[in-house]
Amino acid sequence: MPDSFKPTAEQRAVVDTVVGGGDLKIKAYAGAGKTSTLRLVADSLTGRRGSYLAFNREIAEHARRRFPSNVSARTVHSLAYNSVSSALTARVNFQAEPSHELAARFGLGPIQVPTITGKTVEVTPFEIGQMIVDGLGRFCRSAQRDPEPYHIPVDEKVHDKAADWLRESLLPYVVRLWQESTHPRGRSAIAPDVYLKVWAQTEPRIDADFILFDEAQDSDGVMLSVLGRQRHAQIIYVGDPYQQIYEWRGAVNAMAQIDAPERALTESFRFGPMVAALASRILGLLDERTPIRGQDTIGSILVDDPTVSPPVDAILCRKNVTAIWQLAAGVEAGYKPAIRMNPAEIMAFADGADQLQAGKRAFRPAAFSLFETWKDAQAFAQSAVGRDLHPIVRIVDEFGTDYLRALARRITPEASADYVISTVHRAKGLEWKRVKVANDFRFKTIDGRLMLEQDEMRLLYVAVTRARHVLDISELREELIRLFRSRR
Repeated sequence: MPDSFKPTAEQRAVVDTVVGGGDLKIKAYAGAGKTSTLRLVADSLTGRRGSYLAFNREIAEHARRRFPSNVSARTVHSLAYNSVSSALTARVNFQAEPSHELAARFGLGPIQVPTITGKTVEVTPFEIGQMIVDGLGRFCRSAQRDPEPYHIPVDEKVHDKAADWLRESLLPYVVRLWQESTHPRGRSAIAPDVYLKVWAQTEPRIDADFILFDEAQDSDGVMLSVLGRQRHAQIIYVGDPYQQIYEWRGAVNAMAQIDAPERALTESFRFGPMVAALASRILGLLDERTPIRGQDTIGSILVDDPTVSPPVDAILCRKNVTAIWQLAAGVEAGYKPAIRMNPAEIMAFADGADQLQAGKRAFRPAAFSLFETWKDAQAFAQSAVGRDLHPIVRIVDEFGTDYLRALARRITPEASADYVISTVHRAKGLEWKRVKVANDFRFKTIDGRLMLEQDEMRLLYVAVTRARHVLDISELREELIRLFRSRR
């Protein structure tokens, strides 16, 4: 660490606890210096072998440059990759079997199911095959020894009872696909999560005296189960339980499941007191009593007047379709916006809309699944449960699908853009000087009170904590006032 670096009292408390021995769970709020804290921990354990575990290669590479030589920085998957059969890992590069061909090979045809709109629709073999593949993925990321019905994701438009029946019906095929994926002489393609699960089921021993497990809130059950068996090593888990935003892919609330003494990093080095105060109000709605603290030396302001439009460096949205709408609005206004989205994803909406307008089912994107015609999509977008889809339906209805394709070709690279547009999920771990948060969160009224589900609340917390100096919440002003009043 630089000689000028002065640890905070909270950071010193973490280091003292680690030096005292035993596992530790560090609850680190947004921008609270978790990387520098882990570096302090590593420096305090010189002479012992350490392992820093991350979820992606970029983070691991960054840590490799910053941590002392006694600490090896790796991804979780790389541990598994180097420990299982090369014949298994080689199958990651095989060509995947198309979902409809998988369903056909398993003897599965189309299935009629009721939806929440009261209409019966056909689940195609392609969709059935994809549910089986996704069910296997969720199982591989879980702590369970065998696949369970709840591992199988079903489109939210399917009626609950029909969804339960689908999961039970498809479970044997998820089990079959798992057996095929792990067979010693198997020749089918696999996803990396398969060899991770195979490795986990061997009850591996990680060769280290201490383990630094970063972004622990996003851990899957499979990794928690592996770490739980490392009795020989001291494990330091670090994460923010309120940035756990991947429930849609089967992630668990890992920080709550970790049984270890806890220390907190509540002082954020990213923003000033005003942003910290708003973030703390949101944390209070999640029953967190310890507020996040900002830096008095950082000038942060909140913009809540919709008639004021300050310059922005980033616009954050909850949904992909809102991000596309923001892209269109920016281009039409003469700006050069970037978007953290592959152009092919925008093209997929155009192709899917064309299919539906031709009276054909659209396999992509997922938002159009289970619609049989474009009129179905239009009707769903106008309903209370389908309002998330409204921006993209409006673009298609007003400008046509070719406009979407042209829009995808007009994306400006981030380095030369006026500002960037991103979903909250894709903005996690990032920060900007000036941030505007779009209002596409799923607020709902229950008994006259405005409410947000906990997963939506965590997304909101992540969104507002991306800004360093200017946070524009003007679109959310009325909802936030009502939301905070509802908890008084």
